[in-house]
Amino acid sequence: MSISTLPSFSVIGITVRTSNHDGAAGTDIPALWQRFMADGIIASIPNMIEQNIHCIYTEYAGDFTQPYTVLLGMKVASLEEVPEGLTGMTFAEATYQDFHCQGKMTDGVVFQEWEKIWNMPIDRAYTADLEIYDASKSDNENVSMNIHIAIN
Repeated sequence: MSISTLPSFSVIGITVRTSNHDGAAGTDIPALWQRFMADGIIASIPNMIEQNIHCIYTEYAGDFTQPYTVLLGMKVASLEEVPEGLTGMTFAEATYQDFHCQGKMTDGVVFQEWEKIWNMPIDRAYTADLEIYDASKSDNENVSMNIHIAIN
């Protein structure tokens, strides 16, 4: 674990409103990923500035047990052109506690890392938490990603 400050950035992608209550996120987030990949969303995003996929948890109604929005998309240079059906959001510079996760997606490595985070005494800001997937290691058998938890 380390602490970092990430500058302001913008992402265009697709969203879902969900919660961790009654396992809703366990259905909603995989369905969002399925749509993102099957519908070729990446190809429709203008002004991309990198190939890493960003999964952002934001618009928290409280803490991680309350509803929140998930934005799955790509980092872009601007939000001047957001295609119909997609959502663009800008996130302010913030300080994050960083975690790294690597392994087989089918083994639940990402969810296991989140379970650890939820049980840690982190002074979370609940503004925007990020998963950034390394584009060169993004297949289900060899996922490599960083989780950035916004802190106060």
